[in-house]
Order: sequence, then structure tokens, then C-alpha cells
Amino acid sequence: QVQVAESGGGLVQPGGSLRLSCVGSGSVSTIKNMGWHRQAPGKERELVATITNRDEINYADSVKGRFTISRDNARSTVYLQMSSLKPEDTAIYYCSAFTRIGTTYWGRGTQVTVSS
Repeated sequence: QVQVAESGGGLVQPGGSLRLSCVGSGSVSTIKNMGWHRQAPGKERELVATITNRDEINYADSVKGRFTISRDNARSTVYLQMSSLKPEDTAIYYCSAFTRIGTTYWGRGTQVTVSS
């Protein structure tokens, strides 16, 4: 079993920045990929960014050039640095951990609100 817990959400003005963190616990040695998804009101959950344990990274087109995902394997932590935030980035952001045996674990989410 793996648990993941997000932190770092909040209210920020358009053009501002936030950094989200996600810490894994439990059987962290089984984690292969970690990532971030988001879900806005009335919309489906969508991929934001993922990173493998070899630092292979994938971003959604909508965040390329503005968001940066990084990972500290020693601390089983993944970060999402968000810059140039837009109102359309407002959503609940969920951390995920994908294990070698094919199971995905999700956090409870952290709210990010971009508004003036």
C-alpha cells in the first residue's frame, strides 16, 4: 500500500506562482511514476504532469512552459512549481503514485484558486 498527501494549494492572483508538494508513504519502493492531475468544477479530471523514477517528464499542453514537475526520490516527494497562473488553472489538484505492479494511488487533493 502507498499513501500520498498533497499540500501547498491556496488562493493566488493571475500571473502569480504556487508550489505544490506531495509526499508518499508506505511501500514507496514500489512507486514507479508520480504525477499531478486536476479537476475543475463541472469538468473531468485531467493530466497535468507526470515524472518517472528515471526523471522522464510529460506535461499537458496547457501547462507547458509554465509548470515544472520535479521529484526527490530520497524523500518520496514530487513537486509542482506553477508560474504565470491563469484563472483557468483553478481546480483541485491531485497527486498520484503509480506502482510497478500497476496500481495507482491518489491523494485527497488540494484546492488551487486563481482569482483577483
